[in-house]
Amino acid sequence: MGLVVHVVNHSAQSRSLRLAPEDREDLVSHVFLAIVKDDLALLRHFRGESSLATYLTVVARRVVVHEILKQKSPSRLAPASLAQGEPATDGQPPEQRVNDREEVERLLGELDGAEAEVVRLYHLEGKSYQEISSAVGMPENSVGPTLSRARRKMRRAGAEPPAN
Repeated sequence: MGLVVHVVNHSAQSRSLRLAPEDREDLVSHVFLAIVKDDLALLRHFRGESSLATYLTVVARRVVVHEILKQKSPSRLAPASLAQGEPATDGQPPEQRVNDREEVERLLGELDGAEAEVVRLYHLEGKSYQEISSAVGMPENSVGPTLSRARRKMRRAGAEPPAN
């Protein structure tokens, strides 16, 4: 249960969404319904190529992201900045949006082509490892390490002041 709640919270946070308690409960229930669907078919498809916790994390993330994206009119799923009374990104002055975009582009520019593409697909487009693997022609088991390496490089580059 804790694993699923963590995945729900992390998935919403990574998309800058603030969940009401009832939304969190709904998403958790969607995950458990997916697991028990068709007489536990998801668990029967577990091949043991990873730990069960890792497998369930991936399953939960996919269900949560699917449900979040399925929300046509997100009445209760609001951007975290709105839910906290802060101005939304769209309410930012244009020069701040330009600066933020320039910073993202600068950080992505620190990466080689494949790393930058993997980061874009995963973090900006919400693609799965399998989808990224197909899109960039990289083995699926190389996507995670590539993401980790790219994040380290971006953290280091973010800590340095931009060169002018």
